[in-house]
Amino acid sequence: MKNIVVIGAGTMGNGIAHTFAQSGFQVSLVDVKQDNLDKALKTITTNLDRIIAKGNLTEEEKAKTLGNITTFTDLKEAAPNADLIVEAATENLDLKLKIFKQIDELAPQNCILATNTSSISITQIAAATKRPEKVIGMHFMNPVPIMKLVEIIKGYSTSKDTFDMIFEMSKQLGKVPTEVNDYPGFVANRILMPMINEAIETLYNGVAGVEEIDTVMKLGMAHPMGPLQLADFIGLDVCLAILNVMYDGFKNPKYAPNPLLVNMVMAGKKGVKSGEGFYDYSESKKAEKVSKMFLK
Repeated sequence: MKNIVVIGAGTMGNGIAHTFAQSGFQVSLVDVKQDNLDKALKTITTNLDRIIAKGNLTEEEKAKTLGNITTFTDLKEAAPNADLIVEAATENLDLKLKIFKQIDELAPQNCILATNTSSISITQIAAATKRPEKVIGMHFMNPVPIMKLVEIIKGYSTSKDTFDMIFEMSKQLGKVPTEVNDYPGFVANRILMPMINEAIETLYNGVAGVEEIDTVMKLGMAHPMGPLQLADFIGLDVCLAILNVMYDGFKNPKYAPNPLLVNMVMAGKKGVKSGEGFYDYSESKKAEKVSKMFLK
C-alpha cells in the first residue's frame, strides 16, 4: 500500500497526512474547503521546521515530505487510486456514516477504509459499506507526528488480513500499534474522558480552581499536562461528543457529561481552537504573557 487518502484537514487529519508523507507514502489530503487545506499545509510545514530545528530532519527530507502530499477538495478525484483511506472528520456519527457510504462507492474494491474515530463503533460505521471486512479503526493520538500510540480497533466483521496489514503499516509509520476491541471509547478515551469529566465536576463543585486542579494532577500524579488544560487542547466539543457516545453506549451515569462542560460548548468556549476554554488562549492574553516575560 503506497497511496493514502486522508479525509479532513483539521488537527488530526493534517497530522496523519504529515506522518504518512514523512514515512514515504503518497498522500492525498481531502477537505471540502481549500482554506482548510492551505492551513493544513502551513501547519505541516511549521511542524517539519520544528523537527529540523531539533536536528531530526534535513531540508531535503522536508521537501520530499511536502512533495508527497497532494490536496483535493473533491473526493471523487482522490479516491479512485487509493490503497487506504483514513477518515479524520469531526466526531459525528451521521457525518462519518455519510462519508463511509461515499468512499465505499468511490474506492477500489481492494482499498481498506479506516476511521480515526476516538469513540464511535467501528461495527456501526462498517455497516454503512458493502465491505465491512475491510473497515477498521486507526485511532491516532494528538499530536500525531510525535505521539507513538495508535489504537487499532477491529469491528465485528473486520478480517484478519485487514487487521494484520494495518497493524504492520502502523509500525512502518514508527508507531506502536495496540489491538483494541470495539467498545465505546475503546481504551484511551474510556479511561481518559471520565478523568477529565471528574476534573470538571471537581471545578463545578467548587473544590478547587482550574490551575489548582491541574497543578495537583501534574505535580501529584506526574501527568505532563493537567486534565483541564488537556481538555482545552483536545477540544471541549470533542470531549463532550465522546462522553455522549460512551453514555449512550453504556447507559451508565458515570459517563454523563458535567453540566459545566455542556454549557461551555453551547457558549462556544471549546478550548484552544476557539481561543478560550478553561484557559484563555486569545491573542491579547498571549501578548500579556510575552510582556510579563520581558518585564521580569
